[in-house]
Amino acid sequence: MTLTEDRRTAHQVRRLNKPDPAARSRGGQRFLLVGLVLASAYSLFPVWWLIVAATKNRTGLYQSNGLWFSGMHLWANLRQVFTYENGIFLRWTANSFLYAGVGSLGGTLIALATGYGLARFEFPGRSAVFACVVGSFLIPIALLTLPLYLMFSKISLVDTPWAMLIPCLINPFSVYLAKVYTEATVPFELLEAARLDGAGELRIFFSIVLRMMTTGGATVFLLAFVNTWNAFFLPLTVLRGENNWTLNIGLYNWSGKRLESGVDLTSLVLTGALLSIVPMAVMMVAMRRYWRTGVTLGALK
Repeated sequence: MTLTEDRRTAHQVRRLNKPDPAARSRGGQRFLLVGLVLASAYSLFPVWWLIVAATKNRTGLYQSNGLWFSGMHLWANLRQVFTYENGIFLRWTANSFLYAGVGSLGGTLIALATGYGLARFEFPGRSAVFACVVGSFLIPIALLTLPLYLMFSKISLVDTPWAMLIPCLINPFSVYLAKVYTEATVPFELLEAARLDGAGELRIFFSIVLRMMTTGGATVFLLAFVNTWNAFFLPLTVLRGENNWTLNIGLYNWSGKRLESGVDLTSLVLTGALLSIVPMAVMMVAMRRYWRTGVTLGALK
C-alpha cells in the first residue's frame, strides 16, 4: 500500500515539473490580450473625450459629464470654427499642409538619396558620416530651435514659409531608415548590371532605386509628415504673423485668449483639435499597406 502511494506521489511530482505547454501558451495569450486591451483603451480614451467635448457648447462643456454627450452642437461649433476671424482656421490648415506635405516630400527624396549613397557607395569617411547621422537624430529638436532662429534671423527668413520648410528637408532619422531599406531591398548585382548597360548614376537612382524603395519611401514620408504636422516649438519660435501659423500654433493662440482678453474659445479649440487629427488619420489609413510592410522590413533588418 505504501509503495503504491509513493508511485502516485512520484507521478504527481513529475506532472508538476512538466506543465502542459498548451496551457502555458493559453495563459500567455490571455495576458497579452489583456495588455493589448488596456493599451488600446489608454490610447483611445483621449480621442473619445475629444469627440465628446467637440459636440458640446460652452455650458455643456463645463457642467456636464466629460465622458458623455450633452446635446449635439457639433455643427454649430464647426460653423463657428470656419467663420471665426474671417476663416483664419482654413489658412492655418493650408499652412500645415504646405509645411508637412512639401517639406516631407522633399525631405523624403533627400533622405532616400542620402541613404542610398551611404549604403551602396564606398568613399573616405563613410563610417564617420554615418556616425554623425546616428548621433544627430539623438539630439532633441528643441535644442536646435534657437540656433535655427538665430541663423534664419541673419538671412531674413524668420516668419516666412522657408523657416519651416528648410528644417523639414533635413531629417537624420529618415536618412537612417533609408539606409536600412536600401541595404535590404537594393542588391549590388542589379546596380552593376545597370552600369554595364550604360545607365548613369542619376538614371539608376530615379529609374531603379526609387521604384524598389517605394515601401521605404512611403514609410519615411508618413513619419516625417506626422512629425511636421505635430510640430509646435519650431513654428512657435520662427513664425510670428498669424497668416503663417500652423494649426497647432493657431489653436494655442485661441486657447490663450481666455487669459488675455477674457474670451473663452475652448469649444472652438477642442473642435479645431478634432479637425486637426483628421488629415493624419486619413493619411494613416491610405498608406497603411506601405507603413506595415515598411516597419516589418525594418524590424527584420
